[in-house]
Amino acid sequence: MMTSPDSPTLVSPSPCPAPPPSLPSSPVPSSPAPSSSSLPPPPSLPPTGEVMVLALGRKKQRVLIALSILPNLFLAFLLSSDPLITLSPPHHCRLPGPSPSPQVLNASLPWEKGARPGDSGGLSQCKQYVNGSHSSVVDCEAGWDYNVTEGLRRNIVTEWDLVCGQYWLVPVEEVCFILGVLTGCLGLGYAADRLGRSKTLLISLTLSVVFGVLVCVSPYPAIFIAMRFCLAAASAGVYLILYITRLELCEPSLRLVVTMLAGLMTVAGELLLLAVALGCQSWRGLLGAGAAPLTLFLSYGIPGVFPESPRWLLLSERSADMNSFSDRRNSSRDVRDDESFTELDSEPAPSTRPRLSFPELFHSRNIWKNMCVLGFTSFISHGISHCYSSFRGDVRGTATSFYWTYLLSVCAGGGAWLLLWATVDRCGRRGILLLAMTMTGLASLILLGLMEYLSEAAITVFSVLGLFSSQATASLCILFTAEVMPTIIRGSGVGAVLALGCVGRLSSPLMDLRNHYGYFLHHVVYSSLALLAVLSILLLPESKRKPLPQTLADGEQYRRPPLGRRRRDNVPLLATPNPET
Repeated sequence: MMTSPDSPTLVSPSPCPAPPPSLPSSPVPSSPAPSSSSLPPPPSLPPTGEVMVLALGRKKQRVLIALSILPNLFLAFLLSSDPLITLSPPHHCRLPGPSPSPQVLNASLPWEKGARPGDSGGLSQCKQYVNGSHSSVVDCEAGWDYNVTEGLRRNIVTEWDLVCGQYWLVPVEEVCFILGVLTGCLGLGYAADRLGRSKTLLISLTLSVVFGVLVCVSPYPAIFIAMRFCLAAASAGVYLILYITRLELCEPSLRLVVTMLAGLMTVAGELLLLAVALGCQSWRGLLGAGAAPLTLFLSYGIPGVFPESPRWLLLSERSADMNSFSDRRNSSRDVRDDESFTELDSEPAPSTRPRLSFPELFHSRNIWKNMCVLGFTSFISHGISHCYSSFRGDVRGTATSFYWTYLLSVCAGGGAWLLLWATVDRCGRRGILLLAMTMTGLASLILLGLMEYLSEAAITVFSVLGLFSSQATASLCILFTAEVMPTIIRGSGVGAVLALGCVGRLSSPLMDLRNHYGYFLHHVVYSSLALLAVLSILLLPESKRKPLPQTLADGEQYRRPPLGRRRRDNVPLLATPNPET
């Protein structure tokens, strides 16, 4: 067929277009691998509290934990010195002449019956005969002579003659001291949640040093009691803030061990307190020995020495402070630290700072339930411990030695920490707390029900058992509270539980003020409440090896596992089968 040169050239249609030159001429073409730049970025996970702790590095973490434990050695001088500075030694009216003989004392002082059952009585400590005549008796006219055989030679009782008509000032001082601890736990615990752990710690340390000096130079009992109240509040704040900061620096596997070491450091401080008291023999020197070393810990306010809690920084979303963690990455060569910082760097810059929502807190029923149960348990365990310490003297009328009572209480606290360290991580917080409170209640019931049939040795054994179990319960309550309370209210929550423990401790000076009148009813009430606390502990969750909650929503997830219901693993719907099974 002939075509004209002007006609267009006809192209025969092809069923398959020719392959592009960039593709290989293969019967089964393979798609090219997409470039890495075309893939979407992996989703960035928000940093958790555990990641922030790991970002510190193992060495830095251990150093900060040691710095948080060391002040407990000297805080014991300020928080545990009340029995030494308020100890009332045997005394009698001052008579003319140097050191009167026993015959002169018998002729000049009347005989008084004992106030407690089984106490045969003795020479009067507050009365004397007029001019050696047995017809009339008057109060001491020339002061008192003290027979100091235990404790400090000069304490507030012997220096200001707080005996007889002025003895009521001693229980008042003890009550004010406990109320000061209560105030510090509530006020400074709340400040730690709002202002930060580091800033509140520095404020508390400064106040402790200032009021420690003012207590040592107090010229009158009224000024001493007021300054002692302020010193107790500041010292309790230091103890509380160090406690929660120490816990927030640990991963779940280290929390119990670190808390146990801090508790043993406090026990060592109480033993050192007794040794210093035997050496200085003055209450001013004893309190000065506790306040002076706290000035060294003011160096924690130097930037970089004791930084802010990483969990609180993560919650507060302060980008300027969080950048200090990223700055450390440039100077660190630890592989684990670099991996942690890689995850931290993926977090976008925070935009807003979350604040505590009081309506949400009010409706957080699970948090309130846990706090109420643990606070009630703390109230019972702190209040009933005094019953065991004074039970033998209340029943038999024979007062025990001060050194025996003091050392027994301190050693029981140290043994309680060792028991918790050996059992709590194996059996769980709730199980050991239930066991310790049960032992506390049983020891009380045995002592109250069988006291007429028990020997001196049996009374001592059950008193030691009750004292040991009550101190274990009190220590575990605080740890349990710090683990189930979220970071946003951890200071307030732990402070509230400690404050309820102080309310329980108020029974001790009040009983002393009444000369232990009604001790039996007092012990019965605490024993009954201990049995009620055993039932309430069953409502608590388990916090063993669980991360610390951050927000109120996280704290609401700490619930008691349902009774009589087996736990099941959440297996995904499309689970990959195991080829080996």
